[in-house]
Amino acid sequence: MRHQVILAALLTLLIGATIWVTSMGKVGIYNTFTYGDLLYSAWAHFEMVFIAVVIATAIGVPLGILVTRPGLEKLALPVIGGASVGQTVPSLAVIAIMAPVLGFGLQSAIVALVIYGLLPILRNSYTSIKTIDPAIIEAAKGMGLNRVQIARKIELPLARPVIMAGIRISTVITVGPAELAVLVGGSGLGKITLTGVFAREALIILQGAAPTAAMAIALGFLLEQVERWMTPRGLKGA
Repeated sequence: MRHQVILAALLTLLIGATIWVTSMGKVGIYNTFTYGDLLYSAWAHFEMVFIAVVIATAIGVPLGILVTRPGLEKLALPVIGGASVGQTVPSLAVIAIMAPVLGFGLQSAIVALVIYGLLPILRNSYTSIKTIDPAIIEAAKGMGLNRVQIARKIELPLARPVIMAGIRISTVITVGPAELAVLVGGSGLGKITLTGVFAREALIILQGAAPTAAMAIALGFLLEQVERWMTPRGLKGA
């Protein structure tokens, strides 16, 4: 309950700050962005994040589970290590590298965001399977279940909460770097924030940064509820 109250207070503060700056109409010699501009930029920002996370999930979850299979376990270290490069390299550098390769536009931004957000999903998918008690798997084999049945009826239900946590983390950490997509021809709330940076107006920066932070908090909260819903009852009790 306390956690929800804190999140609600933060969202109220951020949304209130956005409305306050927008209602000013003018900051110094610069016009603030309109509510229409904000809604359009926020939707474009969400769209980029959504597409990037869906692609990262489609890659990370199967790959993370695949490297837990017998005979492929030796690939786990290089695969996860390769994905970690996207986290160690600054997000601005990842996006800048994609632009000359794929050209300026939305596709470069999305590929960069996929690379940046892949590691949490991949690592959690791998960890969720590897940390299942081997005794549970042996008991399932003793009941006559084959490998596919064990994966579908035992491993995946137990792994779901951890996998979902990885997707939630990936989503939240992708919202911020998505602001930089504007530098390679993308759109989103970064357009507002960077306009404020170039104009050296803190309030216009706030007009772009506050809704970005609010989006990260809101998406994190919503996915946390999905994570709880997907957790089996037995694990909730534990």
